[in-house]
Amino acid sequence: MKILIIEDEKELRETLVASLQKEQYVVEIAANYGDAIEKIGLYEYDCILLDITLPDGSGLNILSKLKVMDKSENVIIISAKNSLDDKLKGLDLGADDYLTKPFHIAELNARIKAVLRRKNLDGKNTIEIGNLIFDIDERTLFVNQQSVHLNRKEFDVLNYFLVNKNRLITKTALAEYVWGDQIDQADDFDFIYYQIKNLRKKLQESTADISIESVYGVGYKLVEK
Repeated sequence: MKILIIEDEKELRETLVASLQKEQYVVEIAANYGDAIEKIGLYEYDCILLDITLPDGSGLNILSKLKVMDKSENVIIISAKNSLDDKLKGLDLGADDYLTKPFHIAELNARIKAVLRRKNLDGKNTIEIGNLIFDIDERTLFVNQQSVHLNRKEFDVLNYFLVNKNRLITKTALAEYVWGDQIDQADDFDFIYYQIKNLRKKLQESTADISIESVYGVGYKLVEK
């Protein structure tokens, strides 16, 4: 899962990054309005944590731009402002939740998981396809009721494919989702090939009812057998 933190307060931003990385999320940051606009224009995110008050613009304007761009990122507003007007404006512009500072990190983690379940999994914690059960919260995979070990990146890759079953996934989109926007510095996508190769082997050995097919020159597609 890939999260963007839009927050100008350095100490809080660093705390959020450390906490969310422990939860195995890919985390990116924007410390101001300008950086935030650039990132939402270039990349896709599973969740955005958005501060309303930024030094060079309003977080509410970012919500408006997301709406115009028809982007479906899950947005949780995190703001010191606790007025009803701000909350209603944010929710009306498409925010999924609103958390007032100060807050406990455990509560934020719970809110993130809740909005991801609502948007991506119809409120469920798991994805079930054929003989496969994939648990998002526990980060586990079972095939034929037998546990299949996945490393962190293999889990993230499979998660992206399962949420986008039967859709064409480009190598660039997969790389940005799993490795973040630092992927721009990579010389090639060989590392994706090796992750896919290892994941395919584990799925095949466990006789999973899914396969990852290559689309020559473009990317991959996950299909149910």
